[in-house]
Amino acid sequence: MDAFLDAIQWPAMGITLLAAWLVGARQSARRSWGFWMFVVSNLLWCAWGWHTQAYALITLQIGLFALNLRGVMKNKDD
Repeated sequence: MDAFLDAIQWPAMGITLLAAWLVGARQSARRSWGFWMFVVSNLLWCAWGWHTQAYALITLQIGLFALNLRGVMKNKDD
């Protein structure tokens, strides 16, 4: 189980990069996918942070989660 939790950082990093790319898209649907992918990455980073006792990272991800939900809502206005 430790090896699995250690490995979570890699998909979290990949999803975060892809999400950032999508959020920069002109199409509202792609931006929406980007925000939701950020939410998934927030959850993955929290799981990894809990495993490694990186509580500042968890706090950061909770804040970013709130901002991503705001992004989802604001993107609906487009």
